[in-house]
Amino acid sequence: WSWGGGGFGQLGHGDQQHQWQPKEVEAFATQRVVATSAGTDLCIAITSDGAIFTWGEGRHGCLGHGVDLSNQLLPKKIEAFAGQRVVAVSAGRIHSLALTADGTVWSWGGGGFGQLGHGDQQHQWQPKEVEAFATQRVVATSAGTDLCIAITSDGAIFTWGEGRHGCLGHGVDLSNQLLPKKIEVWSRE
Repeated sequence: WSWGGGGFGQLGHGDQQHQWQPKEVEAFATQRVVATSAGTDLCIAITSDGAIFTWGEGRHGCLGHGVDLSNQLLPKKIEAFAGQRVVAVSAGRIHSLALTADGTVWSWGGGGFGQLGHGDQQHQWQPKEVEAFATQRVVATSAGTDLCIAITSDGAIFTWGEGRHGCLGHGVDLSNQLLPKKIEVWSRE
């Protein structure tokens, strides 16, 4: 079900109309959706078989469909996750995260603040593994406006992306972080 502003197709009803009350997303009529996340102008859903679908605004690759940067008015499966089971998703303003069953973090979309965690500020048009976590198992992730956070299986918390206003939790270091950086305040306890 979705409702609200639909100017980029982010409601998933096949049009760009606003919905004043909840309306079923008919594309999922024969599937069981187990998780969703709404970004600024995009949405993500995971189905019971671990597949991931995105729809809405496609600029910067934030829907994860490779060179197809068009807005999607209906949910479209991200083929890059074929053969993998996605267990969690989170949509930011123009980027997204996915967590697979093996604890791997994937990101795609706009990377202008480093919020994709790949060590640069490039956009990614399709999901790419956040390699900084290659030797760790991530158990939870969340995408903010232009930043991300992850919790590893040992309880460590990492943030990356836009550092303005101290939103990454690294004390007086307000710089953008292009790679996941551990929040040290809890390491001293």
